[in-house]
Amino acid sequence: MSAPLSKDATIVVGQRLEIRQGQGLVITPQLQQAIKLLQLSNQELDEYVEAELEKNPLLQRDETDGTPVESRLEEARDAPAEITRSDELSFTDGEASDRSSTVDAREDDVYGDATPGERTSDRLSDDAASQPGLSDWSAAGKGGSFNDGDGGERPDAQIPTLSEHLQAQASSAGFSAVDHAIALSLIDGVDDGGYLRGELAEIADRLGCGLDRVEAVLIVCQGFEPTGVMARSVPECLRLQLVERNRFDPAMAALLDNLELLARRDLTALRQACGVDAEDLSEMITELKGLTPRPGAGFGHETAQTVIPDVHVRPDPAGGWKVELNSDTLPRLLVDKRYHATISAGARTETEKTFVADCAAQASWLVKSLDQRARTILKVGAEIVRQQDAFLAFGVEFLRPLNLKTVADAIGMHESTVSRVTSNKYVSTPRGVFELKFFFTASINATGDGAAHSAEAVRHRIKAMIDHEGRDGDVLSDDRIVELLNEAGIDIARRTVAKYREALRIPSSVQRRRMLKFA
Repeated sequence: MSAPLSKDATIVVGQRLEIRQGQGLVITPQLQQAIKLLQLSNQELDEYVEAELEKNPLLQRDETDGTPVESRLEEARDAPAEITRSDELSFTDGEASDRSSTVDAREDDVYGDATPGERTSDRLSDDAASQPGLSDWSAAGKGGSFNDGDGGERPDAQIPTLSEHLQAQASSAGFSAVDHAIALSLIDGVDDGGYLRGELAEIADRLGCGLDRVEAVLIVCQGFEPTGVMARSVPECLRLQLVERNRFDPAMAALLDNLELLARRDLTALRQACGVDAEDLSEMITELKGLTPRPGAGFGHETAQTVIPDVHVRPDPAGGWKVELNSDTLPRLLVDKRYHATISAGARTETEKTFVADCAAQASWLVKSLDQRARTILKVGAEIVRQQDAFLAFGVEFLRPLNLKTVADAIGMHESTVSRVTSNKYVSTPRGVFELKFFFTASINATGDGAAHSAEAVRHRIKAMIDHEGRDGDVLSDDRIVELLNEAGIDIARRTVAKYREALRIPSSVQRRRMLKFA
């Protein structure tokens, strides 16, 4: 307890100037713009550029098809050269070589206003989530989730589309990384009515896997809600619904095989085909009328838009893969230097001078940001191709476990930057067009310093253990499986083993023990 003040004590209150040095995080409006541009799709970027062209009189489109630009502002002269059709990377024997100097690995990964030696992406990692309109994307991709960090719903998402509904069910269906990729390809072929369009053989050939595996994944997907979805014909759609109602029998099968007779109202021929009397046929037709021939009709529909890839991957005649940007998706802008000089000379008031200066600064920064955005996409896409070259060569079975950190460390960027690049960006490969985040698959850590194991390999190991337990006369519990996997160098939790076992449709150890005794 402090001593009380004496009568002679005085308190002095005053003001003084003081200089203190400290560090703080500041995200400038220009840097926020660069971050926003990086995560936009090519269609959203085109809309954004159109809006900027309307607002800024100093901006105009470059119609010279990649010819040298003479009319940039002095502030923009140091900007990197604009990426054109010749910008590409080629990979030979797993190594990257820069053929046109379009990617400089020494550059910082986000755009420009950092102090010397500072990476601006590192500044974003801790504070991006607190900025209005920004989300922390650094955790995306590690578990197959690329949603915003706040988990909030999109303001424009009122009625989920059928594709979104099916993708959500596929994510929780317990598929392996390979089967999940096949399921997503099948879902992409579902039309608004819920029917699967396209041949399974073509999908299997494009993904480089067996037809029987695609058919097995389709059988699981046909169990999704709504019932009857992903059928390849009307009879198959109705059959799926009848099976769920336990109303599918030989007479119903004959009725579905002769729907053309029902359409013609030839009931006599239909009774003969089904082998039933008039009363039974009437009940069967009533049952059929209660089914839904278009199971996807109750979902929201998006306007069909053609996916335009941002990156092209082609085989290199010299070996390896050639990676190049799709120049058709790159907006070419320049700053009208002559018009800037004209209106600068005509500005009289401070307001006019400030407006012209702001327009010039914004135009120069936008040109730099677009150029850096293109370079960043090319750099990330090239590294993904290098990591997943086995998939391009041999098919979906050879997808490697890959996460954002692996790519970020390889190219000297931050994980949040890689996450933004892989969102809404597509790559065209000899096996089809895929979103960049398609190539990120989960992995299982190893005990000690060993290499990580793919989730698919761990699932197969668990299945092999359970397949042999009947022969050994012992039933393995989930805890025992965890112990055996840990001894094999696989660091896995019990709940993960249970999840994989349920995904493989394997009963619990108690149920298997009862089945073994009954057998």
